[in-house]
Amino acid sequence: MKKNIAIIMGGYSSEVEISLKSGQVVYQNISKEKYNTYKVHILKDKWVLVDDLENEFPINKHDFSTKINGEKINFDCVFNAIHGHPGEDGTILAYFELIGLKHTSAPFYQMALAFNKRDCLSVVKQYGIKTAKSYFLNKGDNIKVEEIIAKVGLPCFVKPNNAGSSFGISKAKTTSEMIPAIEKAFKEDSQILIEEFLDGPEITIGVIEYKGKIKVLPMTEIVSENEFFDYDAKYLGKSQEITPARISPEIHKKLEKTASHVYQILNMSGFSRSEYILVNGEPYFLELNTVPGLTSASLIPQQAEAAGITLEEIFHNAIEMALNKNS
Repeated sequence: MKKNIAIIMGGYSSEVEISLKSGQVVYQNISKEKYNTYKVHILKDKWVLVDDLENEFPINKHDFSTKINGEKINFDCVFNAIHGHPGEDGTILAYFELIGLKHTSAPFYQMALAFNKRDCLSVVKQYGIKTAKSYFLNKGDNIKVEEIIAKVGLPCFVKPNNAGSSFGISKAKTTSEMIPAIEKAFKEDSQILIEEFLDGPEITIGVIEYKGKIKVLPMTEIVSENEFFDYDAKYLGKSQEITPARISPEIHKKLEKTASHVYQILNMSGFSRSEYILVNGEPYFLELNTVPGLTSASLIPQQAEAAGITLEEIFHNAIEMALNKNS
């Protein structure tokens, strides 16, 4: 019997369009001979299964099933392609875990922890992982610009604490740029993180569970045309992505060890992509994405290709790993 796989995509955040593209790539690259695959749009106003003719069938939230022409469809596994809320922050995964439905991501708590940049950094720091100096603000806090600058210096990065795809991030170079940058970040999230500027190459590293083992994929060096790896650099081609990264074998080994260690510290499973800045040959950890982009322009597909792994192999592996997990 072929297993029924629901590929969830969309979400409730500003990353909805990117997620729909990622989900479509997953759908196109999973063998229809091996699995019955279904696209499921999780949107604020509706949860629907969408067929190839764009017909929509409502999802029953009681057991995450649907009916197509009177026939009930239950799913054996969910492939999570939702960036941001509610897929990447673990919200919908808590629901799947409650109803006993297997999925391709880490458990919901691990997802929530990784999604919250401040909490994620505070955990990895305890294990000796180097991170940038940072300052944290909640909406409504008294903003003391001089105090912030005294701690993190200028220039600095101002970013939403719980958002992906580089939405709401600014690089503030002067005191006068701080308040507008803070206001911009607060439009995306009620918590923000302000970090010192680390000067060095940016390296992004895919770490996945592959055939039962932790696998570090070939690394990518990001050379952004913009001030930093922002939305335009990430999705509109305003950056050079060099895979494998131009680093010495010694630094490569150090990064590989650190990336694998962070994956284990955070008790991850499934997909992840972590960002590092190299400062004098030392890796500084920035953040970890647990539902990285899976479009043809995205980094994980590029890194998998460099490792000689096809998209079909990487997606089938994720499904098999999920199906074989203990219930």
